[in-house]
Amino acid sequence: MKRLSIQWRVTLWFTLLMTLLAAVGLAFLFFVGGQSALAATQNRMAEMAETARSEIGLDSSGFVFDSDLEYFRDGVYLSVYDAAGLPLYGAVPRLFDNTVVFADSQLRELTDAGGRWYVYDISFAVDESQVWVRTVAAVDEVGSTITQLLRLALVVLPFFVVLAAVGGFWLTHRAFLPVRRITRTAREIRQGGDLSRRIDLGPGRDEIHTLASEFDSMFARLEASFAAEKQFASDASHELRTPTAVILTQCEDALESAASPEELRAALKAIQRQGEKMAGLLSQLLLLSRADSGRQTLRSEPVDLSGLAAAVADEQRERAADKGIAVTADIAPGLVVQGDETMLMRVLINLMENGIKYGRAGGHLALTLTADGDTVTGKVADDGIGIAAEDLDKVWRRFWQADPAHSGGGAGLGLSMVKWIVEAHGGRITVESVLGKGTAFTFTLPLGRGAERG
Repeated sequence: MKRLSIQWRVTLWFTLLMTLLAAVGLAFLFFVGGQSALAATQNRMAEMAETARSEIGLDSSGFVFDSDLEYFRDGVYLSVYDAAGLPLYGAVPRLFDNTVVFADSQLRELTDAGGRWYVYDISFAVDESQVWVRTVAAVDEVGSTITQLLRLALVVLPFFVVLAAVGGFWLTHRAFLPVRRITRTAREIRQGGDLSRRIDLGPGRDEIHTLASEFDSMFARLEASFAAEKQFASDASHELRTPTAVILTQCEDALESAASPEELRAALKAIQRQGEKMAGLLSQLLLLSRADSGRQTLRSEPVDLSGLAAAVADEQRERAADKGIAVTADIAPGLVVQGDETMLMRVLINLMENGIKYGRAGGHLALTLTADGDTVTGKVADDGIGIAAEDLDKVWRRFWQADPAHSGGGAGLGLSMVKWIVEAHGGRITVESVLGKGTAFTFTLPLGRGAERG
């Protein structure tokens, strides 16, 4: 049985169930039919006997019988006897033993050499003369209708079984069409590697449509994940290629043409800058990789976010001054959150560095930190180049840059890290921007609570 497909197993069980239901139904009908036939025969016997009361008379010549008095109807025989038991009218079955003693108003089932019989006798007076009326019916005659039905059922039942099997197979074939479509699509994806294929069963609320919809969602996520992975590998390779090329070029130049210690020192400084850039990039990639795999653990400790934000603002003022950007800080005191101080510092530094990179010369960069109920709300706003509305959802992508010319050599990983750190602390971050007018990043964090997350 286990070697059969689910469709064949369902078909067999459906056929067996329908056959069982048909057999039970026929048995019930035979029983009810038999009881009905017996009741009809018994009622007919009593009715014929009682009718005889008004159709038997007496005159000078003896008993007179009305011409309407039937002595046989639908398998029931009627006969009339005098008080001594001598037959006066009617008939009995040929094989019936007519010596059976009378029993007034009793329906009996008797067996003799001729067979089994139903017998019903009544006695009444006709002008002070006693008569007996007897009705007799063969038990086998009563059961003949059931026998005929049984024979018909034995002929019809095999056709019913075949019809149930064919109907069950057709129903299961139709029911499993979506399953075969799911299997075929999954096989084609496995063999061809085309994750853009979808099952696409269309609208539906049953379990199969729900399953297909979940598979389509899974395929979409897998496609997006693989595409992001390929793009990530391509972007990382591109970002590492430039500093690697610079390092190799500087090494070759230093080895071949450096004529003085100063030239060697300049080459080593160039190599150092590129090495630091590569180290920073690799550090960011490692953190994001650990975050994706759930292996990056955050410490959970009380962090004075107000003091941390003030320190970051003071640190960034010197850097912003090189571009003529004025940094302002409006920080509510005493705001404490539960989290990883190093990671939260990185959030503030990355957001402010991003504002300096894309801010305009002589512009402003504002950092605000306020309490809002049980959350802390932070905001970093600049009046720089801004971001187009259609690109706002791209700022969280790795290696994406609104304007690479203003990136200052960045790899475009900072905002991805910021988003992950904020969300890992139970918060959320949003961005608003107007092209040519500036950008504002707003984040919220739980105030004075948190837990270690990884």
